[in-house]
Amino acid sequence: MKISTLLIDLDDTVYPPTVEVWPLVMKRMFLYMRDFLGIPEDEIPAMRDRLFNRYGTTLRGLQIERGIDAKAYLDYVHDVDLSALLSPDPALRSALDRIALPKLIFTNACESHARNVLRLMDLESCFEGIIDVVAVQPYCKPEPEAYHIALELAGSPDPREVLMVDDRLENVAAASSLGMHTVLVSLLPQDGFRTIPRLALLPDLLGA
Repeated sequence: MKISTLLIDLDDTVYPPTVEVWPLVMKRMFLYMRDFLGIPEDEIPAMRDRLFNRYGTTLRGLQIERGIDAKAYLDYVHDVDLSALLSPDPALRSALDRIALPKLIFTNACESHARNVLRLMDLESCFEGIIDVVAVQPYCKPEPEAYHIALELAGSPDPREVLMVDDRLENVAAASSLGMHTVLVSLLPQDGFRTIPRLALLPDLLGA
């Protein structure tokens, strides 16, 4: 693979899904939908799943269907204490430092959440920047428009020289359709995509 730029997802990619950050964020989503939008509690789980599967993120769905303010929502749902869940990861830091190429976080979360995660894991200096869901508004992964904006923000590299690393099959499939190289972070191979069980193994795959 000829690679000039890496776009790397954040949640469940930089840290494994066994680190239960997502349940804390989902709890905040539940409270937001109940307390700010007045959605009945028994309807929230199914609605949240439907919005996520249809639009790529619950935020995108709530913007389209409820007209919510993105910043207010993101500030609320990511207002969680992760200090008991995340800690410095020297092995991952060393692995990322072995890859002598520009690396950017490309996430459907907000920048403050991404910076918090990277700070707690001592990985901030491993990345040249963060492309968050606000930066690609009104789109989000896996919408093609989100990738086009992300590429512009990354300095407009040739998509054929970009590597997208993500834990969601839909996101790597969308990147692949635009000509990017992809790596899926998953315990099980899926649909023929290059797969690694954890991000720290990426240098081995790249021969770094």
